Amino acid sequence: MTMTPAVADPHTSDGNPGLIVSAAVDRCLEIAESWLGWDGRPVHRGENVWTPYKALRRITDHLLDHLAEVEALLAGAPTIPDRWHGRTLTLDSDWARFTEPDLDEARSRLTRLGQLYVLRYAAAGPAAWDADRGDAWTLRTIAEHLAEVVWYAEQMGSLSTAD
Repeated sequence: MTMTPAVADPHTSDGNPGLIVSAAVDRCLEIAESWLGWDGRPVHRGENVWTPYKALRRITDHLLDHLAEVEALLAGAPTIPDRWHGRTLTLDSDWARFTEPDLDEARSRLTRLGQLYVLRYAAAGPAAWDADRGDAWTLRTIAEHLAEVVWYAEQMGSLSTAD
């Protein structure tokens, strides 16, 4: 009988917090699967409109921004302030059709970003995850914050008729 090794809980001191980010990416992609065949009408949430590409752009930007922050913190370098326009701006490219190849591209891009967090946190090691960073968040806090990246996918929501 083959036993699968247990994976340490990423919320505990012995579990890689990068796994939280990877799981959030997986959830975003699960939701994005329902966007195939999107009819071109935006989803309105509060003062913002959402399209599949806008949601994916915001997910990617958020992951990239915090990955740059993690790298700067570990290197002892100042972070570069983000200049993203955020969710208030809808770009012309956000209105593009969303097809199977688009989902495949998003899956390749986002899965790699999720893996980068797992690998980077593993390389940094447990002592770095909760190290005091002065006014900045700890690496664990950044990972826990990134679990909320699913919010962007949820703004677009599931377009599946089965949901």
